Amino acid sequence: MTRRNLHIDRLASAWLIKQFIDKRPRFYFVAEGETVEGAIAFDMYGAEFTHHGEDCTFETLLKRFGLSVSKGLREIAEIVHDIDLKDDKFHRLEAAGLNAVVNALSAACETIASCCNKRASSLMVSIHY
Repeated sequence: MTRRNLHIDRLASAWLIKQFIDKRPRFYFVAEGETVEGAIAFDMYGAEFTHHGEDCTFETLLKRFGLSVSKGLREIAEIVHDIDLKDDKFHRLEAAGLNAVVNALSAACETIASCCNKRASSLMVSIHY
């Protein structure tokens, strides 16, 4: 369960969950203050899997599920971090381009669910490999 609006951290985290953590996840995209009984929240205020310290949600998931050993996933985490936290911590040049693509994708999709299904997944796979 996560917030409705499409942004890089939610999109990348949903992809990470589906590809490496839970092969058959069910995602719920909820309005502010809405909850789904039994759902595991991510990238939401008060969630276990969200921003912690200087980490964005994607980085938190990598650490919690032992996925930091993958160089490709660490590099994606740096890009997601720079876009989401806007602190240029990792100075990733790809951040500006990916942010523009995600913003365009968000504008083109009717719902975050439709974006997460195919378009976003294809985008994240192309970055990872």
